[in-house]
Amino acid sequence: MKDSFQTLKTLNTPSGTYAYFDLTELERKGLAEVSRLPFSIRIMLESLLRNEDGYQVTKEDIEALARWTPEPGEINVPLKLARVILQDFTGVPAVVDLAAMRDAVAERGGDPRRINPVVPADLVIDHSVQVDAFGTAYAFFYNVEKEYERNRERYLLLKWAQGALENFRVVPPGTGIVHQVNLEYLAKVVMTQQVEGLTLAFPDSLVGTDSHTTMVNGLGVLGWGVGGIEAEAVMLGQPYYMLAPKVVGFKLYGELPEGATATDLVLTITEILRKHGVVGKFVEFYGPGVARLSLADRATIANMAPEYGATMGFFPVDEETLNYLRLTGRPEELVELVEAYTKAVGLFRTPEAEEKVRYSETLELDLSTVEPSLAGPKRPQDRVALREVKGSFLAHLTKPVKERGFGLGPDQLGKKVLVKRHDEEFELAHGSVVIAAITSCTNTSNPTVMLGAGLLAKKAVEAGLDTKPWVKSSLAPGSKVVTDYLEASGLLPFLEALRFHVVGYGCTTCIGNSGPLPEDIAKAVEEGNLVVAAVLSGNRNFEGRINPHVKANYLASPMLVVAYALAGRMDIDFTQEPLGHDPNGKPVYLKDIWPSMEEIREAMAKTLDPELFKKEYAKVFEGDERWQGLPAPTGELFGWDPESTYIQKPPFFQNLGQHRVGDIRGARVLLVLGDSVTTDHISPAGAIPVKSPAGQYLISKGVKPEDFNSYGSRRGNHQVMMRGTFANIRIKNLMLDGVEGGYAKKLPEGEVDFVYHVAMRYQEEGTPLLVIAGKEYGTGSSRDWAAKGTFLLGIKAVLAESFERIHRSNLVGMGVLPLEFLPGENRETLGLTGYEVYDILGLQDLTPRKKVEVVARREDGTEVRFQATARLDTPVEVDYYRNGGILQTVLLNMLKEAKAQ
Repeated sequence: MKDSFQTLKTLNTPSGTYAYFDLTELERKGLAEVSRLPFSIRIMLESLLRNEDGYQVTKEDIEALARWTPEPGEINVPLKLARVILQDFTGVPAVVDLAAMRDAVAERGGDPRRINPVVPADLVIDHSVQVDAFGTAYAFFYNVEKEYERNRERYLLLKWAQGALENFRVVPPGTGIVHQVNLEYLAKVVMTQQVEGLTLAFPDSLVGTDSHTTMVNGLGVLGWGVGGIEAEAVMLGQPYYMLAPKVVGFKLYGELPEGATATDLVLTITEILRKHGVVGKFVEFYGPGVARLSLADRATIANMAPEYGATMGFFPVDEETLNYLRLTGRPEELVELVEAYTKAVGLFRTPEAEEKVRYSETLELDLSTVEPSLAGPKRPQDRVALREVKGSFLAHLTKPVKERGFGLGPDQLGKKVLVKRHDEEFELAHGSVVIAAITSCTNTSNPTVMLGAGLLAKKAVEAGLDTKPWVKSSLAPGSKVVTDYLEASGLLPFLEALRFHVVGYGCTTCIGNSGPLPEDIAKAVEEGNLVVAAVLSGNRNFEGRINPHVKANYLASPMLVVAYALAGRMDIDFTQEPLGHDPNGKPVYLKDIWPSMEEIREAMAKTLDPELFKKEYAKVFEGDERWQGLPAPTGELFGWDPESTYIQKPPFFQNLGQHRVGDIRGARVLLVLGDSVTTDHISPAGAIPVKSPAGQYLISKGVKPEDFNSYGSRRGNHQVMMRGTFANIRIKNLMLDGVEGGYAKKLPEGEVDFVYHVAMRYQEEGTPLLVIAGKEYGTGSSRDWAAKGTFLLGIKAVLAESFERIHRSNLVGMGVLPLEFLPGENRETLGLTGYEVYDILGLQDLTPRKKVEVVARREDGTEVRFQATARLDTPVEVDYYRNGGILQTVLLNMLKEAKAQ
């Protein structure tokens, strides 16, 4: 610890004495106006102070960040994080890469045990449970059995890692959603570590391999989602390199009105911030309204930072943070340390402290203006007030597809399909709600809306209402604590009476694990080409994500999920039309069964107890008998099974050290894409279609279609994932008029085939590939396979108008060059069609954000010459690109160090 600025001090608390780096000392010495800095920037500054070593973190780095202003300019921050968190979809490929790195070290005569997380890492298995069974008490047990059956090979790998890797813990299946487990248990707010004989206290911070890692920002913990590639580098001791962000101050004042929920609030905030534009920025919430929000409400808002486009949405530590730590059963010594430490270093939020902070920009919201809302039918930022949902849905039916509508003609609007089932029959039509899912960390962490859903269900049952027979209803609590308090409140039986039975503890519907629709429903949807709907309490509703049969997807509070299950359709105005009728034929309106805040608070007071959290998290790493019974492999090196269709050794380290950067010449365009192409479009996580290249590969390996599982579950096999890249059923390659799905055209022949097949033909010819896209390329989840698959298809560069933060850095991490059109230019203004042959020049002497020359040669012999910005934002990213990727850089450095020793 170099401590160039002499800020190391001692802190005495009732539970002990700690060393710490005092940020406020910088202000006393006239080196920085710390009290004017946003709280999030202060935490980053503390990390630099504590980790100064003169090499990765220098005195100059500290001075630069200490001078942060609302217009920060180009300040490079080598941020060292306290820990890493992973979920199993993105965690499995990270473990696969670590296992392959161990092999690479061993093959070069090194000690494979050198490959371990240097920074503590926790992996929570929460993305693998699928809603196969629903609507019965048996559903949970069936889904868990299927989960283990489908994912055995993946789980054996993770159990091997748990035993073979140091500093690595696994939370087994059936425990909860990664972000809720993080919020309720793993997060400490203030960490301690033994360093040079001292017990050092410092802020909790992390990166996670899921974009919704930001949920923990509600607890005052600095953290956000990164790709698995970057997370692995952080685990291996590398700083996370970033530019110091602008910080948008978002003032909240007033109080939520009766009937409005935290879900309605976050959908409102998402709409405001997306319109304002906060990509690459921090958002920090302040103002008197913050004090009126529970910690769970704050976590709900922080969770959806990826949806509003920010790196994170941060709530500093205050009294409510301390209350939540006590509520969730954290030790009193920790609560004392959090309070004493954050107050000592200027990280504790008070109205007086807030007034001094300078932000890059400010926005504000009067909480009293928030009203019940949904978001949809295709994007989370498209909020629609509950009273306007009917009209909005009907308008979207006929809106053009390019305006996020469904493009139906007038003759198609009245289409209905009769379904006969046992002793009942009913009609499905456009707008029928076929999925109603209480799911996803966004809301299942929040007792207010979960107990609210239970109370609404109770009133609905008492009024004689029932879920419509065509609705697939499910309840996937974010942790077992939720089930405990629903049971303790006596509300779970009412949810079950409406067929909202617990189906599993995991992300389920929100990530595409909604499972298949009942056969008769799916058949009717296909027969009528119906635009049916899903209503879910999640954070993602992108096209093709929730279920392949469901085109319209709406985000809503758990209470509204139940309401739409009762109504069974989207074309209803809850403010004017009844949900249904009681046994006497009397209409029942939503207002009749909507619980008051007083009722919800009363239920919370009776049921929420720290002992619930202590009980459920006491043996969190042990797992159930199924996990304990898995025969875990042992040894320093993982035993790869060449016949496995889940886990295969990736090819990323085959030519280590042989990568050479040069100009890209003679490149062909594989796809031309529009705006807001998501990582779901690039690397889908849902079902694997039988006729797709990935499906055909699995069949060739003897896997039956019913055993395909999902793309997400097979992320440990690059053969599946590269075939799934750009294979989304809703992606639109603009080189192909009127064609939807993962297809491309082989040039110059002009033959159309699956993207994978076309890419492989180009690879055989030695032709480098290019993707051209519009604005916000790579929005959505932090999918490392969106970059890995891009690399394996032979794509050398992506030329876009703008990139979402995580995907851009993931591309760099895989050695793929992100290129950005200059302001005011794009594919249309330059007259590019994708049929040209491209040269990208000036790559030998790259520097951060260098302008490179692009030459596009048309078929008629004419040329278009223009400049583009190479989005390698820091000198370190330039090195990553030169070495072929971030993991290659880490491994090469490690091998050099071993040789030097």
